Formats: sequence, structure tokens, C-alpha cells
Amino acid sequence: MRSLIIFTLVGIGAQLVDGALGMAFGVTASTLLVLSGVASAQASAAVHLAEVGTTLASGLAHWKFKNIDWHIVLKLGVPGAIGAFLGATVLSSLSTEDAAPVMASILLAIGVYVLLRFSLRMPPAVKVGTTKHGAKFLTPLGLFGGFIDASGGGGWGPVTSSTLLSSGKTAPRTVIGSVSASEFLVAVSASVGFLVGLREQFFDNLPVVLGLAVGGVIAAPLAAWLVSRISPALLGAGVGGVVVLTNAQKLVEYFGVTSPWSTVIYGAIVIAWAFFVVLAARITKAPTYVPPGLDASGDEAPRPVHVVDDAR
Repeated sequence: MRSLIIFTLVGIGAQLVDGALGMAFGVTASTLLVLSGVASAQASAAVHLAEVGTTLASGLAHWKFKNIDWHIVLKLGVPGAIGAFLGATVLSSLSTEDAAPVMASILLAIGVYVLLRFSLRMPPAVKVGTTKHGAKFLTPLGLFGGFIDASGGGGWGPVTSSTLLSSGKTAPRTVIGSVSASEFLVAVSASVGFLVGLREQFFDNLPVVLGLAVGGVIAAPLAAWLVSRISPALLGAGVGGVVVLTNAQKLVEYFGVTSPWSTVIYGAIVIAWAFFVVLAARITKAPTYVPPGLDASGDEAPRPVHVVDDAR
């Protein structure tokens, strides 16, 4: 019962982050699970199995509100599913001792990416008159994002959403909706890969999966409220710093780094983290620029209608 409560709290925390940022459920949940003592492969397997349900619900919601471009979903999600299966089987084949530093390194890199992504610049505006993304761009992006997501315990959103947003070819709400819908394919494929790789150990994760799912359901309404109250830049910088610090601790312990060098490393990370949080705060206070012809969501603004008076 105590373990179920812990995993539920992990699910609540991860969903709060994901609901406010549109990404980082897997990164946050995997980091917290590993810290609670769950093995790396088991943590990633549990997160992806829980995401089968959460991503399905999210995809249906985005479909209802017309936030999905199926062109992106198919050309990004299918390669992502292939990459996720490969990543799951690779992680499952590693021993517990070897998997820990691999997963910690990937999560550390993603944490740095999220920290920089939300503290150095404002989200890019959508360009007008550009062409859609082609398969040459989406296929390798999906393969890479799916492999990193499964082998590292998370990363689909930070890798794919940030890349698509930075290109400026698609409205932000369409990017988030399409990436969320395609993540269902990634979660299913990764779960199958872990089932093949872990076999009977895969079913040992059911309490973890149940806790994450329950926590995610509980936190979903609160996450919707949180996104309107907390700056995404500040939250992203905060979460990125937590992920960097916790996974750096894992690597320091694995490589046997002792004091005073471990203290120096942790101190440098905390100082850098504080610096980027200050940058994120400045970005939050900066005025938002919306290009002519677009509304605040990045969609084309309605054009004024000129009425001609034929009576003249």
C-alpha cells in the first residue's frame, strides 16, 4: 500500500509538469522512480505502459478540439514506434548496473535541453506561408525521439515538440496535439519491446503502472489550472534543473566521485540552475510579440470583412 501511494504521488507530480509544459511526463516520472529505488529498465517500462492510457486519452481530447495534423502523426509516430521498440530492447538487454548510467546520462542530457529550452528564449512564432514538414524531416526525428524516449525513460516531447516548434512551420497547439497523438504509438511499441526484453519481470511493474495512472488522472484537472497560473518558462527551468541535479548525483555515485569534487560538481550545478531560473523569470516578464496575421495561439487571425454598400 505504501508503494502504491508513492507511485501515485510520482504520477501526480509528473502529470502536473506535463500538463503545464506539454512535455516531460516520462522524464519526470522516470527520474522520480529511479530515485525511489526502481531499476532503470523497469522504471521506463512502467512509465510507457502507463502512458498507453494517458496518451490515448490525450490524443482523443486533442482530436476533439481539432488540434491534430494526421500528416504529422503518421510520418512522425510510425518511425517513433520503431525507434521506441529498438530503444526498449536495448535497455532491457543491459544489466541493472550497466543500464543505470546509460539512463542517467540520457536523462541528464534531456534535463539540460529542457533547462536551456525554457530559459534562453521565447517560444518561436509560427511563420506564415511555409510548407509542411516532409517525411525526410519527420522520419529521422521520429526514430531518434522514439529511441531516446524508450532507452532513457522519457524524451519524446522534449525532442520532437521542441524541434517542430523551433522550425515555426506549424501552430503550437497543432504541434502539441499531433505529438501527443503520435506518442500513443510510441508508448505501445515501447511497452511491447519491454515485454519482449523483460519477459516475466515486466509484470512486476503493475503496481507502479497503476500508481502512475491513478496519479495522472487525479492531477489532470489541477494541471489544467496550473498552466494558467505558473509561467511555463519558470516551470520548465525548475523541472530541467531537478532532472539535471538528480541524474548528475546518480552518475557521481556510479563513477565513485567523492568529496570535495562531488561538492564542487553539485555546487556548480546549483549555481548554474539559479542563473537559468533568473533568465526564465526575465523571459516571463518580457512582452509577447504576436506577428501580424496571427493570434496569440499561433493560428491565422480572422481577417476583417469589408461590406460594400450597393445603395450608393
